[in-house]
Amino acid sequence: MDTSEDILQQASPGLIPGSGTARAAKPTRLSPSFISWLQAGPMMLVFLAFFLIPLVFVVIVSFWDYNEYQLLPAFSGRGYTDTFEGCIAQLPELCTIGKTYLMTLKLCFMVWAITLFIGFWVAYFLAFHVKSKTWQMGLSLLCTIPFWTSNVIRMIAWIPLLGRNGLVNSGLVKTGLINHPLEWLLFSEFSVVLALVHLFTFFMVVPIFNSMVRIDKSLIEAAYDAGATGFQTLVNVVIPLAKPGIVIGSIFVITIVMGDFITIGVMGGQQIAAAGKIIETRVNALQFPAAAANAVILLAITFLIITMMSRIVDIKKEL
Repeated sequence: MDTSEDILQQASPGLIPGSGTARAAKPTRLSPSFISWLQAGPMMLVFLAFFLIPLVFVVIVSFWDYNEYQLLPAFSGRGYTDTFEGCIAQLPELCTIGKTYLMTLKLCFMVWAITLFIGFWVAYFLAFHVKSKTWQMGLSLLCTIPFWTSNVIRMIAWIPLLGRNGLVNSGLVKTGLINHPLEWLLFSEFSVVLALVHLFTFFMVVPIFNSMVRIDKSLIEAAYDAGATGFQTLVNVVIPLAKPGIVIGSIFVITIVMGDFITIGVMGGQQIAAAGKIIETRVNALQFPAAAANAVILLAITFLIITMMSRIVDIKKEL
């Protein structure tokens, strides 16, 4: 007669220690690295589908040939040669494309400097002078108000203010500060920079505020206890520790401004040339290889700027 132990062994092999049958298999555990790849997989697919693959297509098309009405899928550098046509002959003067990229860099630098100045002090106020976390979050959310409407509406809102018969000119004339309306307030470099600063300062405030709010306040107190002035504390403690936010915010602003063409076109009255406007013009003329070539050139310049800024701080480590 089978004993109860034999019956149990026959029903569930491997449950009896020391038995000759095989033990129950242990559940397979996934390695942490494999789990990490699974977690990052969806975002990698999105990055691949919406950035890398389109970028590869842009680079490929930039080396195609073209004529007045169609693309010719044959290897050619015409898109690049047409872009820099006549530049060597005009040396040492800059050609049109050179002046255009120089203007783009000029606008980018002015917007970056102004947004950095405003963003730094706004973030500094929120991080060190607003003690309540609730108020910090509430005031930082105020910076998002411009994003409640579209870029076009925000740009159009400046026209009644800055126009020849706008509110600013009318007020200055009535107060006697000027005799004639100021022509440079609208459809000029001033209006373009003003609109870009209005649109993109938020991208500088948030990263800097995020870095400043993580600074240990005891370091500030230690600096004051050691006899440092407010300026010395700012330069030697706050700015070095806020450097990651400054670099990240700068990258955001530079990459957006370098490729912008809508704001420059509307606020510049279609009179200011920029790299993004060149691409738009080429696309409207159905010269897609030339447009792609200009996009690759613009991307290369932007990537070079970002690479130089990334050497200041290890962004991967901070993220």
